[in-house]
Amino acid sequence: MERKDYERLRWRCIRRGLLEVDIALTRFLDQQFEQLNEEQQQAFVELADMEDHDLWHLISGQAECDDPRLEPIVAMLRKS
Repeated sequence: MERKDYERLRWRCIRRGLLEVDIALTRFLDQQFEQLNEEQQQAFVELADMEDHDLWHLISGQAECDDPRLEPIVAMLRKS
């Protein structure tokens, strides 16, 4: 991922409506994103595009992820 794309993604992670989602995404981005492969990075980008409440339900375990591509990233977010 190019630096400018990374910075745009970081901005999207920081400027969330729910503080909990903001913290979870930004922490994950800063600590783990660069270690992901390209497919996993794309899955994170897709999650970052989700609505805050839907994403928070996934991260907090209130909802189950039914997309096998996103599930590993959701599991990582739950642990971080």
